[in-house]
Amino acid sequence: MNSDAIVIVGAGQAGGWAAATLRERGYAGRVVLLGDEPHAPYERPPLSKAVLGGHAPAESTELFSAERLAALNVDFHPGVAVTRLRLADKQVDTSDGASIAYDKLILCMGGRPVVPPLPGIDHAGVYVLRTRDDALRLRAQLGPDKHVLIVGGGWIGLEVAATARQAGTHVTVLEQAQRLCARSVLPGVSAYLAAMHATAGVNLMLGASLLAVHAQEDGRPVAELADGTRIAAHAVVLGVGLQANDTLAREAGIACQRGVLVDEFCRTSAPDVYAAGDVAVSVHADAGGAVRLESWQNAQDQGTAAALSALGETAPYLPTGAVWSEQYDAMVQIVGFPALAASEVLRPQADARALLSVALDASGRVVAGVAVNAARDLRQLRKWIAQRAVVDPALLQRPDVPLANAQIGSGSAS
Repeated sequence: MNSDAIVIVGAGQAGGWAAATLRERGYAGRVVLLGDEPHAPYERPPLSKAVLGGHAPAESTELFSAERLAALNVDFHPGVAVTRLRLADKQVDTSDGASIAYDKLILCMGGRPVVPPLPGIDHAGVYVLRTRDDALRLRAQLGPDKHVLIVGGGWIGLEVAATARQAGTHVTVLEQAQRLCARSVLPGVSAYLAAMHATAGVNLMLGASLLAVHAQEDGRPVAELADGTRIAAHAVVLGVGLQANDTLAREAGIACQRGVLVDEFCRTSAPDVYAAGDVAVSVHADAGGAVRLESWQNAQDQGTAAALSALGETAPYLPTGAVWSEQYDAMVQIVGFPALAASEVLRPQADARALLSVALDASGRVVAGVAVNAARDLRQLRKWIAQRAVVDPALLQRPDVPLANAQIGSGSAS
């Protein structure tokens, strides 16, 4: 490769892994890693759990320290944002006034929390949780004398709810849909999550939406719901989704669709430009179309894959849909793509804290699964999805039949 530099825009998990992979695969050119946060690459999952709960310092989330990046000879620029992509010139402009030339460009800009345009949403008592600094700010609002209102019953909202309850905080969760995590799991899993949080003392309000935020006399926020109900709280936490940071790519003319579109080799529509992580949207038949995966696993794996593609390696990146979430004493693990499901089968578990949900398509093929405190069963689900296995729902529901024996065939490619 006649390269002066491979430039990576975004120093999160995807960007960090891309930089490390370039060096591990022997790339000897310049590697430039640009991150708009002041921190070295770090992992985000602990932010809503150990860091928010005060059980771990924010620094413990560090993935690749500045010293490690220096040892890898990565030219790391913390606190430096890219302001423009100049594709014709193969350069990027940065917030410190520099222009950096590249031979290959990897976009790992991630995403930002969705903030709905509602009256009062800029109140000082309204929080999001995306960064280390966000977690530290929100941590101060937890405790037995506090009430936190969480808007959104998805993964981030439920993880914050669990951490807040474990800190003794009074918690209310508003979810616009009629069930929790409706976009990512099937009804049986939603019911399990609802029961778990209700048992922990969370006030769940399904089919409820935020209309506005007002200020109390003491300055604390009051949430006004669409039905006129008002709920006072010490903090309102928004967990209503993540928006891809694709503005720079759009302005540069790169094809985007709720994120930067990439092929199976992480290539964008622009020559020598790749994308990975939360900002990337890929199309896979086994995922049911275009998907943008917001997970720790995808950020690591796709960041690695984008670096390999930039080096000319041609192995396609095939995501597994793997997602995990820790809430209270429950480890929730997801594999596959539930959007392809036509039905859900719940397998009885001896442990009341455990759950196994198997998602089948119309032909009985396993397309996704959720295992709660059931890691061994998850391994079988992964095998089935990889093998395009067809299973018998009646056998799945019989705990006296070994899980592997529920398979009755293999499905054909769709």
